[in-house]
Amino acid sequence: MPTITNVDDQRYVKALSHPLRVRILGILEEQPASPVELSQVLDATLGTISYHVRQLNELGLLELVRETPRRGAIEHHYRAKPRPKSGGASWDSVSVIAKQAVIGAELAQTTEVASRAAGVGGFDSDHARLERLRLALDAKGIEQLSKAVAKLVAEAHKIEEAAAKRLGTGNGSASETALVAMLFDAIGAPDPSAGRPEPTQKPRKPRRRTA
Repeated sequence: MPTITNVDDQRYVKALSHPLRVRILGILEEQPASPVELSQVLDATLGTISYHVRQLNELGLLELVRETPRRGAIEHHYRAKPRPKSGGASWDSVSVIAKQAVIGAELAQTTEVASRAAGVGGFDSDHARLERLRLALDAKGIEQLSKAVAKLVAEAHKIEEAAAKRLGTGNGSASETALVAMLFDAIGAPDPSAGRPEPTQKPRKPRRRTA
């Protein structure tokens, strides 16, 4: 099955249409796992997990990395293939359905990873950061901020490459680190100044008249 490179690929939209498949992809992007291991982590039946893993594999989003003999059977370990991300120059041409599926999946995975880390001290170190800004920008400011985020992501990849070279020489140990960068139009928030809408009054039942 060809690798999915376009977020408008119907295989990709179908893969992200189920929340359990989204969670499976999130785990397999971090490390390889078998359906048995996934069922234990996700607290779901092996039959359910195996079905969704099979679906993801048939859609071309997984690759088999190893097979392990287990009690007369073969346990298959998968990892997620690189998949297309949101944003970029071609984002405007992506269908609304595909956009909603991709963004929904990325937000769900981000929330799960961050919440899991927060529960075990992932934000306790001095180097941890959690910033949420709400800015009033003009068109030029938005363009500049978008380029700054893209530059940060590119710089993060360079830092990782340099770290990989140092680790390859046995200098230090790897520490799993997550970086999330989001830039979006902050629309849809409720307007407190608008006041509450008037409640809809139910029509009164006519009184019964007696002779």
